[in-house]
Amino acid sequence: MARQDPRTPAPRRPASTTPLADYLDRPAPGAGPDYLVVPRSLAESMPLRWQQVFAGMLADLHDAYGHLQWPDYRVVPSRWELLADLDEEQLAAAGYVADLDRSGELEYRDASGAPVPNDHRVLAPVDDPLPAPSEGRVEPRPADPL
Repeated sequence: MARQDPRTPAPRRPASTTPLADYLDRPAPGAGPDYLVVPRSLAESMPLRWQQVFAGMLADLHDAYGHLQWPDYRVVPSRWELLADLDEEQLAAAGYVADLDRSGELEYRDASGAPVPNDHRVLAPVDDPLPAPSEGRVEPRPADPL
């Protein structure tokens, strides 16, 4: 097998035409199939230069798409949990109920009344683990050494 001349640069992969989709299609905090959520406390804790660039990108986004009818969004901190680990309030918020069946066993049902297995995972509301913006700056973890 012929070896490549080390003086010849390695072939470059072509740049993606969808870099944001490429990044967000991988597991990423705050990213889902339809939305990207950026916690304000973390965004406001970024270094000044990052904030300047981010504010400029948001201004460009809003300028380009401000003519569309944007709804107001309600963001609920949530986590994938087993139905069996949820309390009644979390079950209701996720659209499920728990009841005893005829034999006295706990049974879970979805909004249509259909039974759901106990090991079913749902996106359930949880207390927000991130600090509120009013709590001040969140220190980032130190960068890995070079």
